[in-house]
Amino acid sequence: MNFSRITINHNQMNGMPCIRGLRIPVATIVAMVAEGMNNEEILAAYPDLENDDIAESLRYAAEALRERELPLVMHA
Repeated sequence: MNFSRITINHNQMNGMPCIRGLRIPVATIVAMVAEGMNNEEILAAYPDLENDDIAESLRYAAEALRERELPLVMHA
C-alpha cells in the first residue's frame, strides 16, 4: 500500500508518522476520529489538513494493525 501523505522524519516528532511533513501525527488524527469528531471538526482544529489526510491516516492505521499482533485482554 502506498502512502503519499504520511511522512516519517526521525528528526521531527521523534520519528512518529506525520501528515505531509507537518507536525501533526497520524495518531492524533486517528484519536480524534475515535473520539467521535467528524472531518469538519478535525479540519477546523487543524486548518493545514485536508480531507484526504484524514482518510489516509485511517488507512495507515489499519495497515499498521495488520502488520502486528496486539495483545487483547479477554473479559469473562
